[in-house]
Order: sequence, then C-alpha cells, then structure tokens
Amino acid sequence: MIELKDICYIKDGKKILYNINIKFDSNFTVITGPNGSGKSTLAKIIMGIVKPTSGKVLFNGVDITNYSIDKRANEGISFSFQQPVKFKGLTVYDLIKLSSVKELSFNECCDVLSKVGLCAREYINREVDDSLSGGELKRIEIASVMVRNSKLNIFDEPEAGIDLWSFNNLINVFKELREKNNCKTIIISHQERIMNIADKIILLENGEIKKDDFENDLSNIIKVSHCSKIGGEINE
Repeated sequence: MIELKDICYIKDGKKILYNINIKFDSNFTVITGPNGSGKSTLAKIIMGIVKPTSGKVLFNGVDITNYSIDKRANEGISFSFQQPVKFKGLTVYDLIKLSSVKELSFNECCDVLSKVGLCAREYINREVDDSLSGGELKRIEIASVMVRNSKLNIFDEPEAGIDLWSFNNLINVFKELREKNNCKTIIISHQERIMNIADKIILLENGEIKKDDFENDLSNIIKVSHCSKIGGEINE
C-alpha cells in the first residue's frame, strides 16, 4: 500500500501540491481534477521522478521518500508516462521481453500486444521510435507495464492519443488489473469510463484534495471536475 503523509511540493515559489494525505488502500484508484491541479506531479512523486518539498512517501509501511526511481522499480512500482519514452534501435519484442519479470515466448509477447489493441504481426518487430504514433507508443508502454507484474502500477492519462476501438481494449486491461489481489493500480484520468470501474476516486483541485469519497457518487465528480466521455465531449 502507498501512503502519502503531509506531501507538499513548491516550484519557483508556487505551491503545486499542499498538505496531501492519502492512503491508496483500494485495488483501483483514479485521481482526477482540472488541468493544473497537480495530478501528474503527484504521480511522479510516488514514482520518485519528482521529490516532494516536504512530507513522506510510504510503501507497505517503509519510508521510500529518498529512494531513487530504480530502487522503487525494484521494489515493485511501475510507471506509464503521459508522453511515452522512445527507444531507437529497440524493437517492440525486445522491449516487452526486457520489461517482463519472467522469460516470455514470442507468442506470449504477441498475446499482450493484442490485449492493448495492437496487431502483433504488424508491431512485434518494429522499433520503438518516431515511426510510431503517440497512441501506438502509449499502448506499447502499457503492454510493457502489464508484463512486469508489479505491486503498484501508475498510469498517467493512459487514454491520451488512444482511439475509440483501442480504448475499449484498455478498459478490459484495467478491469483485469483491478481483479488482481497482489497489485494496486493508480490512474490519472479525466475519462468517465475509467472512473466507472474505479474502487475509489480522488479529486484534486488547486494542489489539494477536494474530495476522496466519490465511490458511489460519480455524477457529482463529473460535474465538479469537467470530466470527459470517450468521444471527447465535456460533461457540464
């Protein structure tokens, strides 16, 4: 379980996050809120990409505030960026094999690509470079996170650049992750369909937790956070 205690983050004299106290004890948590509310910064603090100005990050009761990104990854935390990283010279097949905690066969790599909505025959031997679109890179990165079998998966706006057909595949992936008792998932998202399958929804606004008990009150969170449906329209 991840717990944030009195987390504050100040950059260039501006408070980005203030007095954040959260226990991520549900299997599937969505963090949402208006643009600029600090959602991505919060996710990066959990992964160690950003260090908080003050406060503590606890993972299964251990203080990991000063752990490096590598050490957190070795402890079982995975992160999927809003803008995926490119690896020129590395094929999709090699990336997925390197990401996995166990030896994967060619067919197993193909299966995980299919789960994120990619035709394995077309993508397995392609390089993870500029020849791929943002949506393709995003799906490949999600596939690489899936095979790690991490204790904690963090996804920063996984719907970004994803078309409707592929989004349906991702919903199934997230449902599968939700049912795993040995791992927890945190997703930064504005999408109503992702929030619909959440065990818990946390609303951030102006760097503070506005509300964290929306389990049975999705209609209200849609109104206050201007969340979007998959078609892109805004719910007012």
